[in-house]
Amino acid sequence: MSAYRHLAWHETLDMHELVAFQTIGLIKLKRSVNEVDDPALKSLYIETIKALDGNLRELLAFYPQAPHPHMTRDKDAKDPETGFFAGDLLGMAKTLVRSYAIAITETATPRLREVLQKQINGAIQLHANVYYFMLQRSYYPSYDLDQLLANDKRNALRALSM
Repeated sequence: MSAYRHLAWHETLDMHELVAFQTIGLIKLKRSVNEVDDPALKSLYIETIKALDGNLRELLAFYPQAPHPHMTRDKDAKDPETGFFAGDLLGMAKTLVRSYAIAITETATPRLREVLQKQINGAIQLHANVYYFMLQRSYYPSYDLDQLLANDKRNALRALSM
């Protein structure tokens, strides 16, 4: 048992990443499940929706234990749909950067390495552009932990209620 009454900063930030990523995935799955005609695939969608739903509920239970360096009033983002689409784009850009980094370490062909290096730089720039778009509009208030977690909670509750 920990002597601290709150989560550590690093685990709080990892938890934030998991909640934000799974929230976007849950919204996308719930929006598209009824468009899936194949019964086996639809069953996989429903199974995944239930798993993500459970994951979010379990993780949100830890949010009250997150460190609160200063209490910030929960500011509503201007448009939750814009925040959703921007967050989805940010997640894709982050995944692209990670995927290119892995691919480069496996590349033996010099010309392919040059192409991957050029493309990873593009993915890094895309990530920066989307991140600053979100930061400027309070969709991703990364310098304010309380607001960041409040946004997570609001978005996750929205996904769970769909």
